[in-house]
Amino acid sequence: MKKTEKKGNHLAVKMAIAMVLGLICGLAMLMLRENLLTSGQTQTWAAINNLLFQDITAEAGKNAIGLFYIVGQLFVNALQVIIVPMIFCSIALAICQITDTRKLGRISSKTLGTFLLTTVVALVIAGAVGLTVYATGAFNAVEVSGLNVSTGSSGSNPLSILLSIVPNNMTSAFSTNGQVLAVVFLAVATGLGINALGSKVTVLKKLLQEISDIITVCLSYVINKFGPLAIFVLLTRTFAIYGVDHLKPALAYVVTTVLLLLAFLIVGYAIFVAVLGRINPIPFVKKIAKVAVFGFSTSSSAATLPLNRKTVTEELGVSDEIASFTLPLGMTVNMDGTAIMQVIAAIFVAASSGYSVTVSSIAIIAILALIASIGTPAAPGAGAVILFTILTGMGYTNDAALLAYSLILAINRPIEMLVTSLNVVGDAATSVIVARSEKMLDEKQYNAEQN
Repeated sequence: MKKTEKKGNHLAVKMAIAMVLGLICGLAMLMLRENLLTSGQTQTWAAINNLLFQDITAEAGKNAIGLFYIVGQLFVNALQVIIVPMIFCSIALAICQITDTRKLGRISSKTLGTFLLTTVVALVIAGAVGLTVYATGAFNAVEVSGLNVSTGSSGSNPLSILLSIVPNNMTSAFSTNGQVLAVVFLAVATGLGINALGSKVTVLKKLLQEISDIITVCLSYVINKFGPLAIFVLLTRTFAIYGVDHLKPALAYVVTTVLLLLAFLIVGYAIFVAVLGRINPIPFVKKIAKVAVFGFSTSSSAATLPLNRKTVTEELGVSDEIASFTLPLGMTVNMDGTAIMQVIAAIFVAASSGYSVTVSSIAIIAILALIASIGTPAAPGAGAVILFTILTGMGYTNDAALLAYSLILAINRPIEMLVTSLNVVGDAATSVIVARSEKMLDEKQYNAEQN
């Protein structure tokens, strides 16, 4: 136990150091970029960018080296390649190992109920804060001329998300990370089938367990050995390629969203753990910090899932039976951070493009955000793209609204990083709450100090 705690503590320290160094280097490169571009030395910055930061898969990166991009992308790919098998094996095993169907029903209802409660609270707070800021006039019309209109997504009925739960082709659900809801459905069906057949099914159950064990070993190696380096690379590149020219017009949106997300992340989940879990939230806050840092760096709930599961089970004392079910499900269903961002962004777009914002319109935005956030892919930038569904659902489609939305797409990357931190920490908090209610939380391990 102590060895595991020491490893977790050392990894957390390394990740924290990597995050600080990444932010420092990233901001330094951002300043260097701005100085070079304003002084007319565009070729110098282009050479630096091509060597270190350029996306080599883009049209402009045909002749670039992009060292930071390559290292960061290889790490993220190494984590994402096993997301589908990990989710499938984890949920299927969790369900088939719970022989008491009433217990399974309780765990499922408690998990979904907690996810719904935290998201509703997040939406109510976001709506109240958004309405308050709107009333101050901070979300007045912004100057967005010169931006290219890019909707990023075609509007669609938010309820169409429900159709993606049940796939019409099993192989298609496993061939992409974009159909996680379908994978969850298939995993639940498989687990229930194995549970019903009992001793008649042994080979498949053993195979799922062995695949899960292999995945755990591989991911532990990747995260422990390369996680800190990847955090440094990802953060440095994100801020190095991020210009400040589009930030000023939407400063009110950025400040409001960031402060609200930070408040919910630092205080909100601690309150949920204390009130709903009836347990001291301090150990949770301390031990989950590295998961928040990792989520912030990768901006992907899917890529953060392995570390989240490892931390929740090995350090927070949650039974693997609970964590294997709640965390993969939460990666798809629980999107508190995404919902907050989408509500504030929708109010900002409405206000800056001439639409009136009322309590009733915010309520409708919140409902649409709740539905849309459930189907948001656990991938970088997905929340801002899905936002267009809410805007079209509200009828915010004039030219000014499209330009304001394009502005959000241009500046939203750092906010998406913080959104991911909320999403993954919310999953972990729910795991602790459900495990505590089912007496499947090792409180000695939960409260153990990290040496």
